[in-house]
Amino acid sequence: MPTAILTGQPVPGSSLEGDLRSLGFEVRPAADAADAEALLAAVPAQERVAVVDARFVGHAHALRLGLTDPRFPLAAIPGALTAQPAGRQALTRALARENSAGGGTALAVDSLADRVAEALDADGADIHHPELGSLVAEVPADPQARNEARQAVAAVDDEAVRLKSAVKARDGFFTTFFISPYSRYIARWCARRGLTPNQVTTASLLTALVAAGCAATGTRGGFVAAGVLLIASFVLDCTDGQLARYSLQYSTLGAWLDATFDRAKEYAYYAGLALGAARGGDDVWALALGAMILQTCRHVVDFSFNEANHDATANTSPTAALSDKLDSVGWTVWVRRMIVLPIGERWAMIAVLTALTTPRITFYVLLIGCALAATYTTAGRVLRSVTRKARRTDRAAQALTDLADNGPSAELAARILPGRSPLPAFLWAAVGAVLVPLAAWLDGPGWSVVGCAVVYVLLSCEAVAKPLKGALDWLVPPLFRAAEYGTVLILAAKADVNGALPAAFGLVAAVAYHHYDTVYRIRGNAGAPPAWLVRAIGGQEGRTLLVAALAALLTATRFKAALTALAVAVALVVLVESIRFWVSSGAPAVHDEGEPA
Repeated sequence: MPTAILTGQPVPGSSLEGDLRSLGFEVRPAADAADAEALLAAVPAQERVAVVDARFVGHAHALRLGLTDPRFPLAAIPGALTAQPAGRQALTRALARENSAGGGTALAVDSLADRVAEALDADGADIHHPELGSLVAEVPADPQARNEARQAVAAVDDEAVRLKSAVKARDGFFTTFFISPYSRYIARWCARRGLTPNQVTTASLLTALVAAGCAATGTRGGFVAAGVLLIASFVLDCTDGQLARYSLQYSTLGAWLDATFDRAKEYAYYAGLALGAARGGDDVWALALGAMILQTCRHVVDFSFNEANHDATANTSPTAALSDKLDSVGWTVWVRRMIVLPIGERWAMIAVLTALTTPRITFYVLLIGCALAATYTTAGRVLRSVTRKARRTDRAAQALTDLADNGPSAELAARILPGRSPLPAFLWAAVGAVLVPLAAWLDGPGWSVVGCAVVYVLLSCEAVAKPLKGALDWLVPPLFRAAEYGTVLILAAKADVNGALPAAFGLVAAVAYHHYDTVYRIRGNAGAPPAWLVRAIGGQEGRTLLVAALAALLTATRFKAALTALAVAVALVVLVESIRFWVSSGAPAVHDEGEPA
């Protein structure tokens, strides 16, 4: 149980102790700084501890924001600070210095909690100061100031502020105006009934899977039900994040579930549409797989660009300045957010098209919309990259190398190749991304594709031979994704046997899961997946070579069986390792507040 050490003279009529207990804290009063230090030492090292000034006046939600957010080892608001186990040592040192400076006598007139927080900031500790907005949090110096502070508390509805803050600050047009106005109340309803964000996330997944099952029936009624259920799944998808922000229930496992389930829901729905179309005599598996590939590559562009630039220095450009200027004009903000076809707009479009048209039309519109969005975002990021003079860090270069997902074939090639080319890394990746899919498109399954795949292994090695710090080197991971996924799609289509494309869909889905898992490990500062996992599933260049060789060696029917077996094997290995990692991970609790996916 977390402990709150209450310092200073108690104030008659104060609701502070009750507020702290309602937040789950055991309250212990301290007579002076020495007593506070002794109480801190008595709290078990694995428990959260807070130091709070007894004169504190403010909203209960201000205390909640300052003292209960699990994402930060240290956090503070005026009159209160908290430390999780990771920040405990820093708090202990700072409090000991304050005690020594005061000689262990009675507490000074100013707030001990504030003095310790200032000492932590001076020490360079990473202490979080939440944005309180209109919420009140202060330590009044006299009765008149206390009265004024209480009046300020009464003038602000902290529940309304809490509901508003539950909604993501930056979101898409559809989500902002058609979902969040009521989903926040669903989140509050869930919080009051003790439901967790993970439970809501799971409900969203199950709803989407039922939607995919309805779409797979191939009937008009099934398509209508699928569209309605897909929107319901998205409402729950918004609700889980709003519930996490409303009740500050963040967790490592929750962040992983929220991120991966979004992809699982969308891609399962694509498969349901393809199955439903097949029941009506229309084969759209190639379109479904193409949509999954395009959407995954879009995400990898986002992830790679952000990883390459989020900690770069001198990270400005005329293009970025123009973008910021456009964001200052109200209507352009929403237009630009809609152009990128974020998850809300995309799912709404898919739901409406499913209910009113056919799976083939749905996929055609989806592919065109995602292609335009991908062109817009990628072109903008290329312009930003070539017009800025950013200096990228070693961490960013390593993240891009991890996202590249090179395996043992490229490692072997690195030992054979004599030197390193001065050409930019992204050019080698671009040549490979064109070479193998083009050969597969022109010649179909055959040894020419295998030869090109061998060259692709060498190109993959050359692309990551040097640290990926070039202006456009963030393009390397998405180009590799396009090469691998595109080769699988084309070879399966060229096999011209029933079931090859669904098997290819399963293989790409399994590999894409591995790539998303890599992204979220890096985002959580947990590092890339273990090297044995990358070697076990071959790396991106090894899988590309393997699929090309299987297509050349086997008959169409056996090639389909091989794709199915490969999909199952990859899925089992990556899922078992991913689940093991995220369930037992010590990665920090995170929640995605960035642009909608």
